[in-house]
Amino acid sequence: MDDAFSRDDESANLFIQRCLYRINRLKLFWYDELNNYSNENSRFLFDLRTKIEKKWSAWEENQISYEILNAEDIFQALSERADEDLNPNLTEEGYYIRDQISELGYRQLLCIASLDGLVEASQLSRMLGGAGSEVQLMLTKIFWEEYGGGRFERKHSSHFAAMMEELNLDSKPETYFEMVPWEVLANINHSFSVSEQKRKFLRYIGGLLYIEISVPASFKNNKLAAERLGLNNKAASYWDIHIKEDIRHGQWMLNDVALPLIDMYKDNAWEILLGYDQQKFISSRAACSIVASIRKTESDPAIINEKIKSLI
Repeated sequence: MDDAFSRDDESANLFIQRCLYRINRLKLFWYDELNNYSNENSRFLFDLRTKIEKKWSAWEENQISYEILNAEDIFQALSERADEDLNPNLTEEGYYIRDQISELGYRQLLCIASLDGLVEASQLSRMLGGAGSEVQLMLTKIFWEEYGGGRFERKHSSHFAAMMEELNLDSKPETYFEMVPWEVLANINHSFSVSEQKRKFLRYIGGLLYIEISVPASFKNNKLAAERLGLNNKAASYWDIHIKEDIRHGQWMLNDVALPLIDMYKDNAWEILLGYDQQKFISSRAACSIVASIRKTESDPAIINEKIKSLI
C-alpha cells in the first residue's frame, strides 16, 4: 500500500483514491437504490478505510512544511495568507484556462469538476451538529447560502447542473467518474477525512477558509474562459455566483470562525494554519492535474473521451 502514495506511481494512486472515494461516498445519501447502502456499516470497509487513511494522511502531511506558532501569531499569519490568496499572481494553469483552453477543454473541465460540484458543500453538513455557538451559527449561515437559502434552483450544485446541461453534458452525479485524476479524488477524500474526524475540526476549518478565500480568483479564470469561447451566462453561472458570494464567505470564515476558534483553542490553534496550508497544497495539485489532463486531450484528439466526443 505504501507504493500507492508515491507520486511517480500514477496507477497505484488512482486505484487507492478511487477505493477510498467509493467508501467515503457511503457517508452521504445520493437518492439512488437503497440497496447501495447495505454495506455502509461494514467492518471490513471501515477497517480498510482506516488503514488507507492512516498511511495516506501521514504521507500528505509530509508533503508540506509547517511550524507550530503561538496563538497570537496565527491570526496574523492567516490574514496574510488570505490577502495573498484573494488576489494571487496568475499561475500557469490559470493562464491556460483563461486564455487558451478550447471548448472541448472547457467541457472536460466541467466533467472533472462535476464530481464535487454536483454535491457541493456536502462535507460541511457533517460539521454543523453539536453544541450551539456563534461559530456553529456562522458555519450554518454559509451552508444555508451554499444551499440556496432552501430554494433548489438557487442551490450552488443546481447552478453547476444547469451549466452542464447548457452544454449538453450529463448532470447526473458521478457520470464522469472515470475521467477524474487521482489528485482531484484526493482533494475530495481529504475533505471527507477531516470533516468526519472531529479531532481534526480545526484543520477542516483552516481548509474551508482557504477554499472560500481562493475560489473567487480561480473561478474568475473559468468565467473568462467561457466568455472568450462565446458561451452564454448560463454556461458559466456556477463560477459567477461563487465569485460574488465567496469573497464574503472568506471574510466570515476569517473573522467569525477562525478568530473565535483561535481564542478558544489557543494550544491547538496552529492546526487551523496547518489545515489552510495543506488544503492549498492539495487544491493546487488538483488544479495542475486537471489542466494536465485537458492539455493531453487537446494535444491528441485520438484520446478524447468518447463521452465528450459524442457531444461535439
